[in-house]
Amino acid sequence: MKKFENFITHLHVLEKASEQDLENEFIISGIIDKFFVQFELGWKLLKELLKYEGRAVGMSGSPRAIIKDAYSIYDFLDADVWLEMLDNRNDLTHIYDGEMAKKLVNIIINRYIPEFHKMENSINATYGNVIKEL
Repeated sequence: MKKFENFITHLHVLEKASEQDLENEFIISGIIDKFFVQFELGWKLLKELLKYEGRAVGMSGSPRAIIKDAYSIYDFLDADVWLEMLDNRNDLTHIYDGEMAKKLVNIIINRYIPEFHKMENSINATYGNVIKEL
């Protein structure tokens, strides 16, 4: 599945965030932008998996609906973390404060990137080679 490949490829770029100069505003902004894209790839991947599983919400659900439904069938998904990501994603356009941006980058590195890795590993374990055929 191309969405899963894109999710993994982008995650491998985002995971390098902790190696960067986290005092540089440009770097901070880039990490936040990369998180935004990673989150989009993640919820859209969940949407495709829900379609595969025959779930109606997979046909036309909002990110919040997709996350909530995915949580009901995937034990690897921490709905609280994903809903927090959604809220942070929605608030990204309103972050003008450098300290708030630094706090968000810290959350991305320590909480969200591990959650994305958990999703990657669990999808591989759950779907195996089938994921490549979707």
